[in-house]
Amino acid sequence: MAVEQPTSERHAAADTGPAGAAAVTPAAPSLDRAMAGLDALEGAGRSTRARLSERLWRATWPKLIAFGLILLVWQVAVWVRWKPYILVSPATAARQLWELLGTSSFWQACWATAQQAVIGYALVIIIGGVAGTAVARLRVLRAGVGSLITGMQTMPSVLWYPLGVMVFGVNWKAIILMMVLGAAPAVANGFISGIDQVPPALVRAGWILGARGLALERHVMLPAAFPSVLGGLKQGWAFAWHALMAGEFLILVTPLSLGGRIVNADTQADYGVVVAMMIVIIFIGIVVDYGFTGINRTVLRRYGLLDPAHR
Repeated sequence: MAVEQPTSERHAAADTGPAGAAAVTPAAPSLDRAMAGLDALEGAGRSTRARLSERLWRATWPKLIAFGLILLVWQVAVWVRWKPYILVSPATAARQLWELLGTSSFWQACWATAQQAVIGYALVIIIGGVAGTAVARLRVLRAGVGSLITGMQTMPSVLWYPLGVMVFGVNWKAIILMMVLGAAPAVANGFISGIDQVPPALVRAGWILGARGLALERHVMLPAAFPSVLGGLKQGWAFAWHALMAGEFLILVTPLSLGGRIVNADTQADYGVVVAMMIVIIFIGIVVDYGFTGINRTVLRRYGLLDPAHR
């Protein structure tokens, strides 16, 4: 009578057979498979570089066309002799700009404007951020000064010039005050809007995890509100730059800033320098806008708010 082999012994015997050995010992990857993997990695790198160049081209060609149209309209206005005693040709403006780039006074003007821009915008961020956070979180402040902040934002920054002169006199501090009063409300409204849009469930989760007071604001509210806050910071920079240029036109500081150089050139009827300095101011605005756009895309990508098709 045959005795049935135990199940464990049958499995052991099956594992020791040729098929079992093949199942236990994985097959070594072939050379063709390894080469195919390397080709896939190289193709992925090429596709990434192609997507980067494609994005750069998509972002550049509309601006090149717009720039060309502006130059064309400008040159046509020169050809038809529209205000020939004021309007210079693009070639003349480019030559004046090239000459300015080689002078120390031009870079001193850029440095003076940059110093005021950095100091003023830093104060705008600090004051606007603190005020916006406080108004968004405290109902009494929202009821008392919420509408006042919006009202201050609608005022042209040049209207703060008399107050700046009365408080600080005719110097660079008055320009800084114009920047703060003209731009801080925009930053504050960005903070208020961002904090208002934070989901209540996220706030409750922060409470459950033990976040209270400043810890809740730092680790929960502000990170969640940052996409909207960034929009307020960008708008605040635009208002601050407007206020800075208006202040430099009205208050001449030493050494002369970019706005002061324009006023000085206009007084001397040197309209080529006026146009060249205006090009510099516009170029600075475009560079800063590029920086904000890049930061905004990075933040939206990290927060999952950017469509993959538009990356």
